Order: sequence, then C-alpha cells, then structure tokens
Amino acid sequence: MPNNNNTITFIGNGNMALSLALGLKDSFNIEVVGRSNEKLDNFEKKLGKSIKKSLLKGFNIEGKNIFLCVKPANTQEVGKLLGGQASTLYSVLAGTSLETLSLHFDAHSYVRAMPNLAATTLNSMTTLCGDENSKDSAISLFNAIGTTLWVGSEKELDIATALAGSGPAYLSLIAEALTDGAVKQGLKRVDAMTLMRGLFAGFGSVIQDTHPALLKDGVMSPGGTTAAGYSALEDGGVRASCINAIEKAYAVTKK
Repeated sequence: MPNNNNTITFIGNGNMALSLALGLKDSFNIEVVGRSNEKLDNFEKKLGKSIKKSLLKGFNIEGKNIFLCVKPANTQEVGKLLGGQASTLYSVLAGTSLETLSLHFDAHSYVRAMPNLAATTLNSMTTLCGDENSKDSAISLFNAIGTTLWVGSEKELDIATALAGSGPAYLSLIAEALTDGAVKQGLKRVDAMTLMRGLFAGFGSVIQDTHPALLKDGVMSPGGTTAAGYSALEDGGVRASCINAIEKAYAVTKK
C-alpha cells in the first residue's frame, strides 16, 4: 500500500461507506476496518477493487486519514477499540458533534462531513465543517465525489443534513409518486419510469443556473396542464410538508 496520504481508511463497512468508497476508489487506495471478515469480503466484492481489510479490535489509526462511518450510537464503543492518533478524522455521523468525536477518537484534526448516496456516481452534495486547518484538504477530498460546501458552524451542517443528506429519500418519494400517477392514468410502468428518470436528469441540470420559481413560471401557462397539476400539489400541502420535513429531520440531529 502507498503512504497514508494516498489511502483512505474507512471505519465501518455499511451502505454509506460503500457509496463513498465507490466514488473514491479511482482516486485513492481503500482500506476498510470492520467487525467481520465475511462482511469485509462482501464489501470488497461490491466495491470491485482489491482493498486492505482489517478487524476493528485493536486497529491502529496512527497517521491515517479516517472516514468514520459507524452508527452514531456506537461511537463510544468503537473509539475504545482503536489505538493511535489519526491525521484527520472525517465523520459522516449525523448529529454527532465535533466535541463528542474528540472525546472518543484521537486525531490531529476533526471534520464533520455530510455526503449523500449520490457519491456512488460522483454527484454527492457534501457539506463540511470542522477544523479550519483541514478545510482545503477536506474540500479537495470530497470534490472527488461531487460538489462541496464548507459551512461555519455545526448548526448549519445539521440543517444541511436535513436537506442534502436526507434529500435523496424525499426526492425518491416524489419520483415514485409521480410515476404512480402516470400509471394510474394508463401509462405503462416501464414508460413512466423512463419519463421520470429523464425528468430528474434534465431538471438536475437546469436547476443549477435558474431559481426554482422562475422554472415553475416558465412552464406554467394560464389555465394549462401545469397550472392544474401544480394547484393539486398545493391543495395536498406538498410545500408545507417539504418545509416540515426539514424541520423534523433537523430536530433529530439535535437529540
């Protein structure tokens, strides 16, 4: 294995770790630490690339760049099983503060990161905050899997978690519901899925440079189909539900 600067060490082998590793495997060497050889082997198989695998108990993080991808409830337990001082600890644990991380893990610097599952396709929207001395390196690292935003406080990161971190689940609900609506009116499921995917791909590009309100106004002609559908969404409280979703998700990060 090359030196630690070219290696990312994942503590944890769940879905988020795999998504990040899939996005980073062409730019970095991957090392994964977990509780089970069987799960580590399965991780390697899904990743499609040879990795260095180690068991958690007694693992030495000295000088390594660590991606902490365990369940927040296991933070203290996992910290007790590790030895050494990491170079930088990047935590993707929702609602786990920098102070808590520093209590259970020894590292030269700490950064909280909230990517999303689009890291798999190098399209993650990742929010970062933490030690300013790691800002540039953290942004450079996470730019490898998409777009990054460094914020000045953990409160802002927790709000961002509710929006961009949890957002893929919200949009999945919208995508499924719109598809079901087309099927209900008589469109074949396979065709509805194709149209929905094309819709999201195209919208993702135009929203980069245009305010949502302007996009809406641009396709809503008086008395037209869009106006009718949009009115139905407002009647169903979709706008209020979206705002409430962010509020509820953010509240969980503070528990």
